[in-house]
Amino acid sequence: MKNSGTLFLIPSVISENTSEKVLPFYLISVINDLDEFIVEDERTARRFLKAAGYMKPLDSLVLHQLNKHTEIAELPSFLNSLLNGKNVGLLSEAGCPCVADPGSIIVKLAHEHQITVKPLVGPSSILLALMASGLNGQSFVFHGYLPIDKSARTKKIKELESKASRENQTQIFMEAPFRNMQLLNDILHSCNSGTSLCIACDITGSNEFIQTKSISEWKNKIPELHKKTVIFLLYK
Repeated sequence: MKNSGTLFLIPSVISENTSEKVLPFYLISVINDLDEFIVEDERTARRFLKAAGYMKPLDSLVLHQLNKHTEIAELPSFLNSLLNGKNVGLLSEAGCPCVADPGSIIVKLAHEHQITVKPLVGPSSILLALMASGLNGQSFVFHGYLPIDKSARTKKIKELESKASRENQTQIFMEAPFRNMQLLNDILHSCNSGTSLCIACDITGSNEFIQTKSISEWKNKIPELHKKTVIFLLYK
């Protein structure tokens, strides 16, 4: 029986034009040994691979798209090459695969088929923001996106503030770039003045901005976050 290949979990950059700064050489050597990838978007995957120093012709790649439009019935076929002994890469759209990313469903299938899964080192906006926040790094929760509805979002923010205080735990969340300002305004109007809020914006990029202040301090000077990549961390 042929041995299965390895599924490599490949982090991508989280800010443009930062490949040389944030990707280790080992990761670059791994991707150059692969010609088949599971990706969220083919266009951005090719752009990332080219920027990262991929040497093979991009038009010869085998790419499987895994996103909200992918049918569940398609997923087992993504493992065919792995089951036949070939190595395949799972490439995140930004940051680390399977963290705020749809790739975990493929990794679950790989484990079910006893395929070796190897995570590679790369940037994670969640961990980098936590590292730089000065907030509790011993106990924290990432919640992904908060509700879009304003009343539901406000209720969730208050719940997270209460949980941060009750459990001594940093609460981490994010928003679509075009809704950042609505979320920030809801945080500032919902939380107590002494609650700490870290705003981590454009991490690893040329305009990186990471600051932790109290809610009352943020109200004195509200940053412009529209259409920027932001991680929010709440702690009380």
